[in-house]
Amino acid sequence: MTSTREKIRQLAPHWAVMFLLMMAVLTLVERVVGSVGFVPSVALVVAVAAAYPFVVRALGVAPPVWQRS
Repeated sequence: MTSTREKIRQLAPHWAVMFLLMMAVLTLVERVVGSVGFVPSVALVVAVAAAYPFVVRALGVAPPVWQRS
């Protein structure tokens, strides 16, 4: 069993990267499309958050707590 402190240590860099990726996607969409509303922004953030773990696993850089048994 992994301790909470160890899980946070493993996930913190990925949370930071995911946050930066979300900001980059929102900025790119705003520059290409123009101002977007709240709901589309939330949808983009949820899409990035949902896709990120799958992409990281596929690239083989997922933290051990995200590895599937």
